[in-house]
Amino acid sequence: MIKRNLLENIVIDKENEKIEDILKTRNIRIERIISNGQSTEEDFWYDQEENEFVILLEGNAILEIKEDNKIKQIELVKNEYINIKANVKHRVKYTDSNNPTIWLTIFY
Repeated sequence: MIKRNLLENIVIDKENEKIEDILKTRNIRIERIISNGQSTEEDFWYDQEENEFVILLEGNAILEIKEDNKIKQIELVKNEYINIKANVKHRVKYTDSNNPTIWLTIFY
């Protein structure tokens, strides 16, 4: 058993987002993601076979959700969360470049 704090050891890297597995089994994957101004490539959309529960632990971000050929922007701030159903196209439009944006994502 390892005890850790989700808000410790925050890496500031303006070039690369840091993604680390916290827990990974056959049925669930939990990641901590640290963004420092990164966003999804312009023409790329995530379209995953898993549901994704996302909570923003620090910072702020804007997600884009594409459903029925309509794009909806959703702003997230600290402690807000969203559940993205499997096969719903989505992308990260914005993360703060001045302060780390820390995500906790649960794929199930």
